[in-house]
Amino acid sequence: MPRYFVTLIVAVALFMETMDSTIIATSLPAIAADLGEDPIALKLALTSYLLSLAVFIPVSGWMADRFGARTVFRAAIVVFTLGSAACGFAQGLGDFVLFRIIQGMGGAMMVPVGRLVILRSVPKAELISALAWLTVPALMGPVIGPPLGGFISTVFDWRWIFWINIPIGLLGIYLATRFVENFREEEVPPLDIKGFFLSGIGLGGLAFGFTVIGQPLFSAPVVAAMLVTGAVALTLYVRHALRVPAPLLDLRLLKIDTFFASVAGGFLFRLGIGAAPFLLPLYFQLGFGMTALQSGLLTFATAVGAIAMKTTAAPIIRRIGFKQILVWNAVLTAAFTAASALFTAVTPAAVILAVLLVGGFFKSLQFTAINSIAYADIEEKDMSKATSFASVAQQLSMSAGVATGALVLEIERMGRETHHVVASDFPPAFLIVGALAALSALVFMRLPKHAGSSLSRKAHKVGEPEPTPETV
Repeated sequence: MPRYFVTLIVAVALFMETMDSTIIATSLPAIAADLGEDPIALKLALTSYLLSLAVFIPVSGWMADRFGARTVFRAAIVVFTLGSAACGFAQGLGDFVLFRIIQGMGGAMMVPVGRLVILRSVPKAELISALAWLTVPALMGPVIGPPLGGFISTVFDWRWIFWINIPIGLLGIYLATRFVENFREEEVPPLDIKGFFLSGIGLGGLAFGFTVIGQPLFSAPVVAAMLVTGAVALTLYVRHALRVPAPLLDLRLLKIDTFFASVAGGFLFRLGIGAAPFLLPLYFQLGFGMTALQSGLLTFATAVGAIAMKTTAAPIIRRIGFKQILVWNAVLTAAFTAASALFTAVTPAAVILAVLLVGGFFKSLQFTAINSIAYADIEEKDMSKATSFASVAQQLSMSAGVATGALVLEIERMGRETHHVVASDFPPAFLIVGALAALSALVFMRLPKHAGSSLSRKAHKVGEPEPTPETV
């Protein structure tokens, strides 16, 4: 079986999860009307899903080591699919939120364990190309989700947004059973229960708090209390993790230069870039008066750029090197993100498409480099811990990125009588998130010159010894 077939299986699962998390946003008015609920209150369905992710992602690595990667990955697809089916049968806000939490439990296990399957199935020399495939669905989901959600809600019924996951999930369960190997560790330490509760409260408080900033779901004091509680719990977790031999999220991994750069630099980069899928549809629809379909056709260019990148990322990184790519491409991608501030209602669609297309290419290249270098110097026994840690950082940074974009918009419209979002509110937001993404270059500059060289070696034939630095 080709190694990349396993990657494709995981990529489809990742696409299902990322698209589902964004497709619901466009359909909230239709769902609210059908359930007889306030659309604002129904946003709890979005935040409850993110809360579930934040709580259960940290334990995914331990679960994979204890029960086997295939077992957990397959079970995660089952839980996610059942949660999707249940959402389609929801009759009120309470059960809808509950079913979204169940969906989040499946998604929390599905993505990091799927990445772990790839890390243990593909040689390091081929890891860049393999992870490039995962970048595509991660970028396409937020782009395709909103217009697809609007189309399904308008032409069919909002419940099909969730039911379309059923055949995809069943196919994923079959393929995982048939083709994914059940990697597991022989010796697994006991579950860090105290760490699980502290990390769950901490990450849940921060992720949930970041998500509801700028939304009328909760008052400012309540949001502040969430963030403070999350920060305190994470501080307590750090103290706990440095004292126990087998913490749930091993902070000692940050001593590895390449992993630290991926987590810290990746956090800053996603903090800025993660706001773009949130800002662009609002900019086009609220600022320029476009329909959801018109907006989706433009933002889809980002995904096209990502697809174009997937076959060229590995050769580019091997030729130029991780450090140079991460430093200079961070600045370049940030510039394309900030360039959206120059769009106006009379900007030709061809110009917008070109900027988003090229920007999507460089964005996807950066994500591939960030995701790959995280595992360049990780030992095999620590892979599950590393995937959980990296997934937590990604989730938190994306939530913070959306919150940053929303906060800038909220500040821009303060003091106005209408309090409506207008086109002039968006350029400052794009400039700020672009600057945040560019700051990640300062972290990547600390990398050694030949960082990630283990991922750039040519793949050797099965049965031959691993190449050494002297023979490369």
